[in-house]
Amino acid sequence: MECSRVEIITSNAKIETLRSAMGSYGITGMTVFQVMGCGVQYGTPEYESEQRAEPTLLPKQMVMLILPKADVPGFLKFVSEELYTGHIGDGKIFVSDVENVIRVRTGEEGYDALIPQAH
Repeated sequence: MECSRVEIITSNAKIETLRSAMGSYGITGMTVFQVMGCGVQYGTPEYESEQRAEPTLLPKQMVMLILPKADVPGFLKFVSEELYTGHIGDGKIFVSDVENVIRVRTGEEGYDALIPQAH
């Protein structure tokens, strides 16, 4: 089964909402990173009219997960709706192909390495 890697970058304030929402969507496996960054506004708050020449790095959270490629469009719609406020800083979502996944303990590869094991 072909898989995609989905990386979601969002504000610190949205991470708990996103984590809870992903649980209700059935997502149980994810990795969360604390990151610093800025978008096309160079870290300028929405209410400031001046354009900065030097970027300001703001604290963000990045969530990374792997999904079957067929599930990605519905998941992207779901996450976009959860994160949307209409204001600068709602976040970005990156999607890329995954060539392989290996569960180190068992040697399982591909999608089998992502799903819970039968006991």
